[in-house]
This record gives sequence, structure tokens and C-alpha cells, in this order.
Amino acid sequence: MAADEKNQWELSSLDKFYAGLKSLDIACSKEQINQFLKFYEMLIEKNKVMNLTAITEFEDVIEKHFLDSLSLVKCMDLNKSLRVLDLGTGAGFPGIPLKIAFPELEIVLMDSLNKRVVFLKEVIEELGLSGISAVHGRAEEMAGKKEFREQFDLCVSRAVANLSSLSEYCIPFVKVGGIFVSYKSGQVEEEVSQAEKAISVLGGAMVKVEKFTLTGTEASRSLIKIGKKKKTPKGYPRKAGTPSKNPIQ
Repeated sequence: MAADEKNQWELSSLDKFYAGLKSLDIACSKEQINQFLKFYEMLIEKNKVMNLTAITEFEDVIEKHFLDSLSLVKCMDLNKSLRVLDLGTGAGFPGIPLKIAFPELEIVLMDSLNKRVVFLKEVIEELGLSGISAVHGRAEEMAGKKEFREQFDLCVSRAVANLSSLSEYCIPFVKVGGIFVSYKSGQVEEEVSQAEKAISVLGGAMVKVEKFTLTGTEASRSLIKIGKKKKTPKGYPRKAGTPSKNPIQ
């Protein structure tokens, strides 16, 4: 990216980023802002040869990826040491923005596509991030491993999946007393209602649904917060594909 072009998008959009951070009560140093900018550049460069995101304009990435990822602060206190799993992280959302803004978080990025995991490892190294790793694997398989099952204080996911199915993938990773937060857009009442049985079977319970409008946009967002009350029964998640095809009813 040419220097003058870079300066142009920085000047036109960085103020919106700062305003968005302020609205979330998040303070970032110049070094942290530079990490966000470097992440954006790496994302766009890799996106030329690999499908990571349909959102590529700097201002859109700020609003719909960075600030959306960081909106987790609306329902979670992130200013403490937490072990966090970002399941189905894709291009690193919400995990990498959360790690940049809250360095004390210990984060595992998990994705089923190895090419994405390779990219995320490059980002972690280039940004000089520590206390974060990227692992390749499917939730159905990884949730059975003792180093992952019920080992996380918090599991987050922006994956596009029905909440019943997503709960089956995510809740087994959360320790008793921990939290699962699903990022959703639009109306969620019916989806939440339909997922209540699955959440209960998996050892969870609804805590709250935090509704808000995404900073700088008119887009409606919801953070569905689920608490882990008891251990997930053995056998969950079920074998690959089953949670999506036959959600717990």
C-alpha cells in the first residue's frame, strides 16, 4: 500500500475507530493501534489469494470486525486474566482484536480450515502477540481432548450457525462457572427460545441477551450470554455434522 494511500485511509477513518473505542470505554496505546493497522494490512493482503472476508474497506473492517469483536465488553469484564477460546475464528474474529485490546487474556483461536490457522499464526508472530495460539481442528473432535474439554473460562464465537448447534459445539469447552457468548445480528428471540432445551442439556443456562446498535452503523447486534452450571454429559458434541443437521430439541 502506497504511503499517501495509507495516510488517506488513516486520516479519514482512524477518528471513527478512536470514537468507537471510547464508546466502549476501551483505551488503546499507539502501539496497540499500530497492531490493529498491521492486522488490517495482513488481512487485506492475504485476502487477495484466500477468501478470508467479504468486508475489506478499512472503515467497514473497523466497524464490522474490530469494534464488533470488542463489543464483548458490553457483557463481560475483560480487564482480568481469563482463558478464552474463540471457536470457528475464521480470519481471527473476535479473538485477535480482543487480544490486542486486552493483552492479559490468554486466547486459543480454533478453526477447522488449516489455511486460516497458518495465516493466524503469521499474524500472531508479526504483531508480536504472546499468550495466544492458533490450532487446527473441528469442535466435534477437539472437545473430546482433555486439554480442551471444560478448560476455558470463556468461549466466544461469531460463527454463523443456529444457536442450538453452536451451543453444542461451544459449551463442552467451557469449565463449570464459565461463560459462552454467541455474537448474533438481527432478531434473536425465536432462536434463543428454540435453543433453551439444548443449552440445558449441555449444562448451561441463559444469563442475558445484550442488545445494541453497532457503533457507527444502524446494524442491530446481540450478545447471547450463557453460563455453565454443570458438566456437559459425555457424548456431546455428537459426531461431525450431527449438531447442525439435528439440533437438540
